[in-house]
Amino acid sequence: MFRQALEGVTPLAPPDRIAPVPRPRKTVARNQHTAAEIPDNLSDHGAGDVAITEFLRPGLNRLTLRKLRHGEWRIQDELDLHGLNSDAARKLLAEFLHDAAHRGLRCINVIHGKGWRSEGRDGILKVLTRHWLAQHPQVLAFCEAPPQAGGGGAVWVLLKSG
Repeated sequence: MFRQALEGVTPLAPPDRIAPVPRPRKTVARNQHTAAEIPDNLSDHGAGDVAITEFLRPGLNRLTLRKLRHGEWRIQDELDLHGLNSDAARKLLAEFLHDAAHRGLRCINVIHGKGWRSEGRDGILKVLTRHWLAQHPQVLAFCEAPPQAGGGGAVWVLLKSG
């Protein structure tokens, strides 16, 4: 009965689309010369248990943060800290920010993850990453990435120019 119902039906042509390939996550290539010149002065002290959702350097207009949240600066590079312990993440973040400043980047994406296994609290890497970013002198502002770009597991960071 089913075959009779399908009699005379023409099959659709296969789609000519190419399946999307996810972008590889970028990390900073470590070299000893770079690591030696980068001070490790980001502190864990006072980080607390709750991650801050946004940061704006004192003296800057709130419009700067609004523009960042609305994506008015193009993301120029990203760093993924998933799976790292806090010491390794801190060092890699410091290296990445140093490298970004030398390359003249203005806007970056830092992926730290949401910390799902944190029993109702924010993940430790999420809390610490945002705490470190607020301490770094090159960081002007940051905000949570929109849901399609990582949501609570990532931050968009605006860096000083020049």
